[in-house]
Amino acid sequence: MGDAAIAAVHLHESEEEHIFRSRFPPVAVPDDVTVPEFVLADAEAYADKTALVEAAPGGRSYTYGELVRDVARFARALRSIGVRRGHVVVVALPNLAVYPVVSLGIMSAGAVFSGVNPRAVAAEIKKQVEDSEARLVVADAVAYDKVKDAGVPVIGIGDVARLPGAIGWDELLAMADRAGAPVVALEPAQQSDLCALPYSSGTTGVSKGVMLSHRNLVSSLCSSMFAVGQELVGQVVTLGLMPFFHIYGITGICCATLRHKGTVVVMDRFDLRAFLGALLTHRVMFAPVVPPVMLAMVKSPVADEFDLSGLALRSVMTAAAPLAPDLLAAFERKFPGVQVEEAYGLTEHSCITLTHASGGGEDVGSAVQVAKKKSVGFILPNLEVKFVDPDTGRSLPKNTPGEICVRSQAVMQGYYRKKEETERTIDAAGWLHTGDVGYIDDDGDVFIVDRIKELIKYKGFQVAPAELEAILLSHPSVEDAAVFGLPDEEAGEVPASCVVRRRGAPESEADMMAYVAGRVASYKKLRLLRFVDAIPKSVSGKILRRQLRDEFVKKTAAA
Repeated sequence: MGDAAIAAVHLHESEEEHIFRSRFPPVAVPDDVTVPEFVLADAEAYADKTALVEAAPGGRSYTYGELVRDVARFARALRSIGVRRGHVVVVALPNLAVYPVVSLGIMSAGAVFSGVNPRAVAAEIKKQVEDSEARLVVADAVAYDKVKDAGVPVIGIGDVARLPGAIGWDELLAMADRAGAPVVALEPAQQSDLCALPYSSGTTGVSKGVMLSHRNLVSSLCSSMFAVGQELVGQVVTLGLMPFFHIYGITGICCATLRHKGTVVVMDRFDLRAFLGALLTHRVMFAPVVPPVMLAMVKSPVADEFDLSGLALRSVMTAAAPLAPDLLAAFERKFPGVQVEEAYGLTEHSCITLTHASGGGEDVGSAVQVAKKKSVGFILPNLEVKFVDPDTGRSLPKNTPGEICVRSQAVMQGYYRKKEETERTIDAAGWLHTGDVGYIDDDGDVFIVDRIKELIKYKGFQVAPAELEAILLSHPSVEDAAVFGLPDEEAGEVPASCVVRRRGAPESEADMMAYVAGRVASYKKLRLLRFVDAIPKSVSGKILRRQLRDEFVKKTAAA
């Protein structure tokens, strides 16, 4: 669907369907440029500026000159060892400054980047290598022992003495330098070619490869960065804490920041002292985080060790999980100058779909426009969104919850080698069915209710886990909480919860259940609650409800 098909109107409802579009005019998406070309455009003008720096003392850094040089060197090296257009390369690295060099180098060679969690078990990594039909793996010492027997060659980054049998990164780049021009004439990548194959989280089903083209990612970047004014080019410092193997980490953080010639401060794992130290030392302005990080910033006594008056932080963005209202209020009290943005996105739509604020760029007016609190923002330019009744398939008007469906140039090409799953997710008219339930209000702000698969069906009533979790998190003795449905012969499902209680808190499980019961309709009351030490979450911060549910059922049966 081209830009011309997206009318520059606030909210539009056609006679046939209730279809909603951005309040902002369409943005142009350049033709015939690949992701690396788009991201690294004009980099020569910033050759000496730091592009990537590891937050740890003495960590590796890259200037824009070094970044462009090594992306080209790695692309040439890959071609010299037989990687061709369309070949998949799996990257099993933690967040390192070299990570964008690797991913952009793979794309520059015409190949397909597929990131995997380096801390996953060997069987999970091998499954992705096999399912993606990868030709190579790139790893460091964190994952090398897990990938060395995956059946494909491994490029090792770091001390090669600790990576026996791997092709050394430095040696490979030096070999490419000696070879000079490509041994095989480069077949130029097309914008329609695949460039990324991230795997969906698998928390609601079997993990699947999501096929994303250069066009998908370039159009997503154009939409999500539509309001970045010229005055911010070369100025922004972004924290790179979200995993780079996740689509938001590599695209929404790395590619977006590098496109506007900012600096990415790279962190591998969250530690509050290191995190706050990095914010202060590197003058971080924008920090995409998950709610547990914000919780630690607000509640941990470690934060009191730092003079936070010197923070350069302007905004934080959270997108992986709903932000409890009480946490938002506490964060805003402690960090009054920091804007909190909630966003919504998914791998199948290349990254961010809805966003919370737009700065004053020349094309969108000078005022900063901020969506309402508790919403996940407004529709980005070039996107169409509708809300569908899951039972009838009918599109719904404003203020009526339904499954969120989105249509744009950023919609994935499909799931890799999974035609039936693709057809269930993308309909004949090109609408991507997200599985999330939400609604749009009269001002064009979108609110998420929950996931269709996570809604609890109690005696025919729908209960949203996120609503009950927000209530639990508002209790001063609750550090964390998760709500899920348990099978029940009479009711179908009943709401149950696991709660992390603050150390020394006097409340019992019954007290917590009564606290919720006093704040909701009777059908939403928690029927079971258990105290736990921690809530299991994915690397992107999503609650692993299925794991909790299975453990809860197992313990109940054993009792």
